[in-house]
Amino acid sequence: MSQTQRPSVPLVLASTSHYRTMLLRRLVATFEQQAPGTDESALATEAPASRALRLAIGKAEGAAKGRQDALVIGSDQVAELDDMVLDKPGTPARARQQLAACSGRVVRFHTALCLLDTRDGRRHTHLDQTCVHFRPLDASEIERYVEREQPLDCAGSFKCEGLGISLFERIDSTDPTALVGLPLIALATLLRSCGVAIP
Repeated sequence: MSQTQRPSVPLVLASTSHYRTMLLRRLVATFEQQAPGTDESALATEAPASRALRLAIGKAEGAAKGRQDALVIGSDQVAELDDMVLDKPGTPARARQQLAACSGRVVRFHTALCLLDTRDGRRHTHLDQTCVHFRPLDASEIERYVEREQPLDCAGSFKCEGLGISLFERIDSTDPTALVGLPLIALATLLRSCGVAIP
């Protein structure tokens, strides 16, 4: 499909995230966006991967209400450090605390994807796991990083597509876009299975 060609079925991204918007534009030029209005609160004793998948499905279903002619894309990511969920920090102080906790350790990012076909009600899902190995970080490095990049809306307190890449020893992943928030390799596969020509 060319960059000017419209998909044969409308695509809806169940997100207003700038990061997911930019990622999806790598696959398709034209799509709608709908805030899903999903309650993202964790459930008691819920595993991080299960939480990510539940929320991805919930976002797709929330944005699909009233639609019978669309493919709706929902995605969610949960960061895990030793069974503890790392939510978006929100403040520089919390970002510094998160990065100090991650120093020299491995953080697992569970990125879930749901493609809901409202024409037949079928849900197509995928769950990606990316392991980020942090190098040892000292307080001055963390301070400089947070001040420069302000990663306050990012789980784990970094932007791997930016300066955050300098914080790592390595990343173990089957899809580098999953860490940014939308696993494009899996999404392209699911879209093709639903009749969308990618590329």
